Amino acid sequence: MVKFRNTFCAYLCAIARMKVLFLIQGFEVAASRYRVLQYLPYLESKRIESTISLYPRGIGQLLRFFRELPRYDVLFLQRKRFQPGLLGLLRRKARRIVFDFDDAIMYHNSKASSPHSRTRRRRFAEMVKASDYVVAGNSFLEKQAEPFTNRVAVIPSPIDTTRYALKDYSTRKDTVSIGWIGDHGSIHYLERIHQVFEELGRKYPQVRLEIICDIFFDCDHIKVVKKIWSQESEIDDLRNLDIGVMPLLDDPWSWGKCGLKILQYYGVGVPAVCTPVGVNKDVVQDSVNGFWAMTHEEWVAKLSTLIEDAELRKAMGIRGNELVTKSFSLQACAPRLEQVLREVVS
Repeated sequence: MVKFRNTFCAYLCAIARMKVLFLIQGFEVAASRYRVLQYLPYLESKRIESTISLYPRGIGQLLRFFRELPRYDVLFLQRKRFQPGLLGLLRRKARRIVFDFDDAIMYHNSKASSPHSRTRRRRFAEMVKASDYVVAGNSFLEKQAEPFTNRVAVIPSPIDTTRYALKDYSTRKDTVSIGWIGDHGSIHYLERIHQVFEELGRKYPQVRLEIICDIFFDCDHIKVVKKIWSQESEIDDLRNLDIGVMPLLDDPWSWGKCGLKILQYYGVGVPAVCTPVGVNKDVVQDSVNGFWAMTHEEWVAKLSTLIEDAELRKAMGIRGNELVTKSFSLQACAPRLEQVLREVVS
């Protein structure tokens, strides 16, 4: 009888039109675009009705939010931790809560003097305990949630491979472009290795450093190409690169990174050189689809190898593209998100 009831409930869940309210950080925020917004067409095709909203601000928006919350089968919270008083009300009003996070939000970021924060850890634990399901961006983040819940799924921040196309390797250029894409909050990682680029500029006059961001810095011995990021031009800008880089620190905040830059490089077939911490070690296979580099000398040596060997860049870039298509694409991850939503409701 119990088995029949479970099967029947699963059947009703499958045919019913689920309603999900997604609370996101912003329509132009990378985490919102990659972890929520790009999933919407797929979810709609699976009879999951999605409503998108920014986090409520002010008493009026809060009152409206809590009044409408019971209409939805699932509240999907992206990264936000509610204050204790509001969290209790949230738990009473929401039918089901899925909490999604793709950064080490239980720690201070890499700019802080110490990564540890009791307040951040406590608020993270409270949010996880109040949720029916947790979605973590990588295995390190999964381990942070596991002491407080046994319902955690790892879903990376994927790329929609239908938007990406392999670069044209046959195009002959007089320059070699080393590129970095990201927001202003992460550019300090790139600045920390600026002496690497200075040395490469002295060694290889044809090399350029291309930064795709909204803020930039200059170098003395290498030309810096500054590209303002836009969703419309980012694919073409990425395809213009020859090598992609993702430097990080070896600290808890960096361990929580989900490697999106590398996935974007691989999406267009560009090899990557990265700091081997966190998910970077899972995405970049050293000497297979890119290189690991920790020290100044390693960064110079690995980048020099790729600068000097166009065929190696092509081979590594294609291998990276194959990995992304198999394990880190929207097409691979969307069914996993649907499964989480179905499971939390049923």
